[in-house]
Amino acid sequence: MMWPFYLMALVAIVSTIRVVTNANPVHALLSLIISLLAVAGMFMIVGAPFAGALEIIVYAGAIMVLFVFVVMMLNLGQDTVEQERKWLTSSAWAYPALMSFLMGLTLVWSFGSDFNHLTAPLMGQEVIGPKAVGYTLFTKYLLLVEIAAMLLLGALVAAYHLGKREPSAEEEKNNG
Repeated sequence: MMWPFYLMALVAIVSTIRVVTNANPVHALLSLIISLLAVAGMFMIVGAPFAGALEIIVYAGAIMVLFVFVVMMLNLGQDTVEQERKWLTSSAWAYPALMSFLMGLTLVWSFGSDFNHLTAPLMGQEVIGPKAVGYTLFTKYLLLVEIAAMLLLGALVAAYHLGKREPSAEEEKNNG
């Protein structure tokens, strides 16, 4: 009964290795998305669907879309036209097709059988929902949540001040 977890772990490990070893930034980001989706699947298999959903929404969704947009906006030069032609070969699609097949196989097995994630997680533990996460965060770990909030606020203020552009003398002269 543990093979879906190990299969998702294998997909995550192989995808993470491809992130580090891939020279093409777009392929590396796509491998990172596959890795994050596999980790979300592992969370769901062990009985933490809330953590899995957060993994998909926050990491695989929002942050990875931001990374892909940044890479796409970079001016990579004329070499990218020839490289895009190479992406259309069948060998370039072998890895994504294999990883998608493995994750799809795990999902079909999990949802197609009489196995129910919400009442009987695969690893034999109880399901951890949003209520339990919120209760634990704001009772037992309240101080850590407050410290994390202050660190994030400090990072936001620092990013604003570091990114703020000082007007040049000519702009000040034209505006004032």
